[in-house]
Amino acid sequence: MTQYSKRMVITHWLTLVLLLAAWYLGDTLSDATDESRATLAGYIIHGLVGGAVLLLTVVRLFFRSKDGTPPAVGRTMMDKVAKGVHHALYLALFLLPLSGIMTVITSSVAKALLAGDANMLPKAHGYHGVFAHEVHETLVTVLIVLVSVHLLGALKHQFVMKDGLLERMMLRRK
Repeated sequence: MTQYSKRMVITHWLTLVLLLAAWYLGDTLSDATDESRATLAGYIIHGLVGGAVLLLTVVRLFFRSKDGTPPAVGRTMMDKVAKGVHHALYLALFLLPLSGIMTVITSSVAKALLAGDANMLPKAHGYHGVFAHEVHETLVTVLIVLVSVHLLGALKHQFVMKDGLLERMMLRRK
């Protein structure tokens, strides 16, 4: 079975690790904001990890255009759904960090970061009326659903169909 290039495999798994970190950091930051104990460092670290996800997504799209992708396994409706899920994943991975940037710009976070004053950070319900934050939170939910569908598809191929599809995204080559 044709595999993805090594650099596509590395960026795939690195993106997953960074997404898990960004999700954890964002959830922790959300709890801290609701309890009025968020820190500038929390916002900076979450933003840097989110920025790294955006950068890796752009790099993955570049690698994808240069290296190509293995051919689809079949031409069934589920194969078309899988392709749609992959496209939706890329879109979400691109839009989610952008909505985070817009949240910072359109809320008091940017002023707090520029002033170096954590007291200016949003407090409980401090994002009320910040449209970009609503989009950001919605995209997190969308991404969780898409990743879950992606994972279920991979597990189906590995354990039900037993077609070796998962090996395409592994570093070890056969």
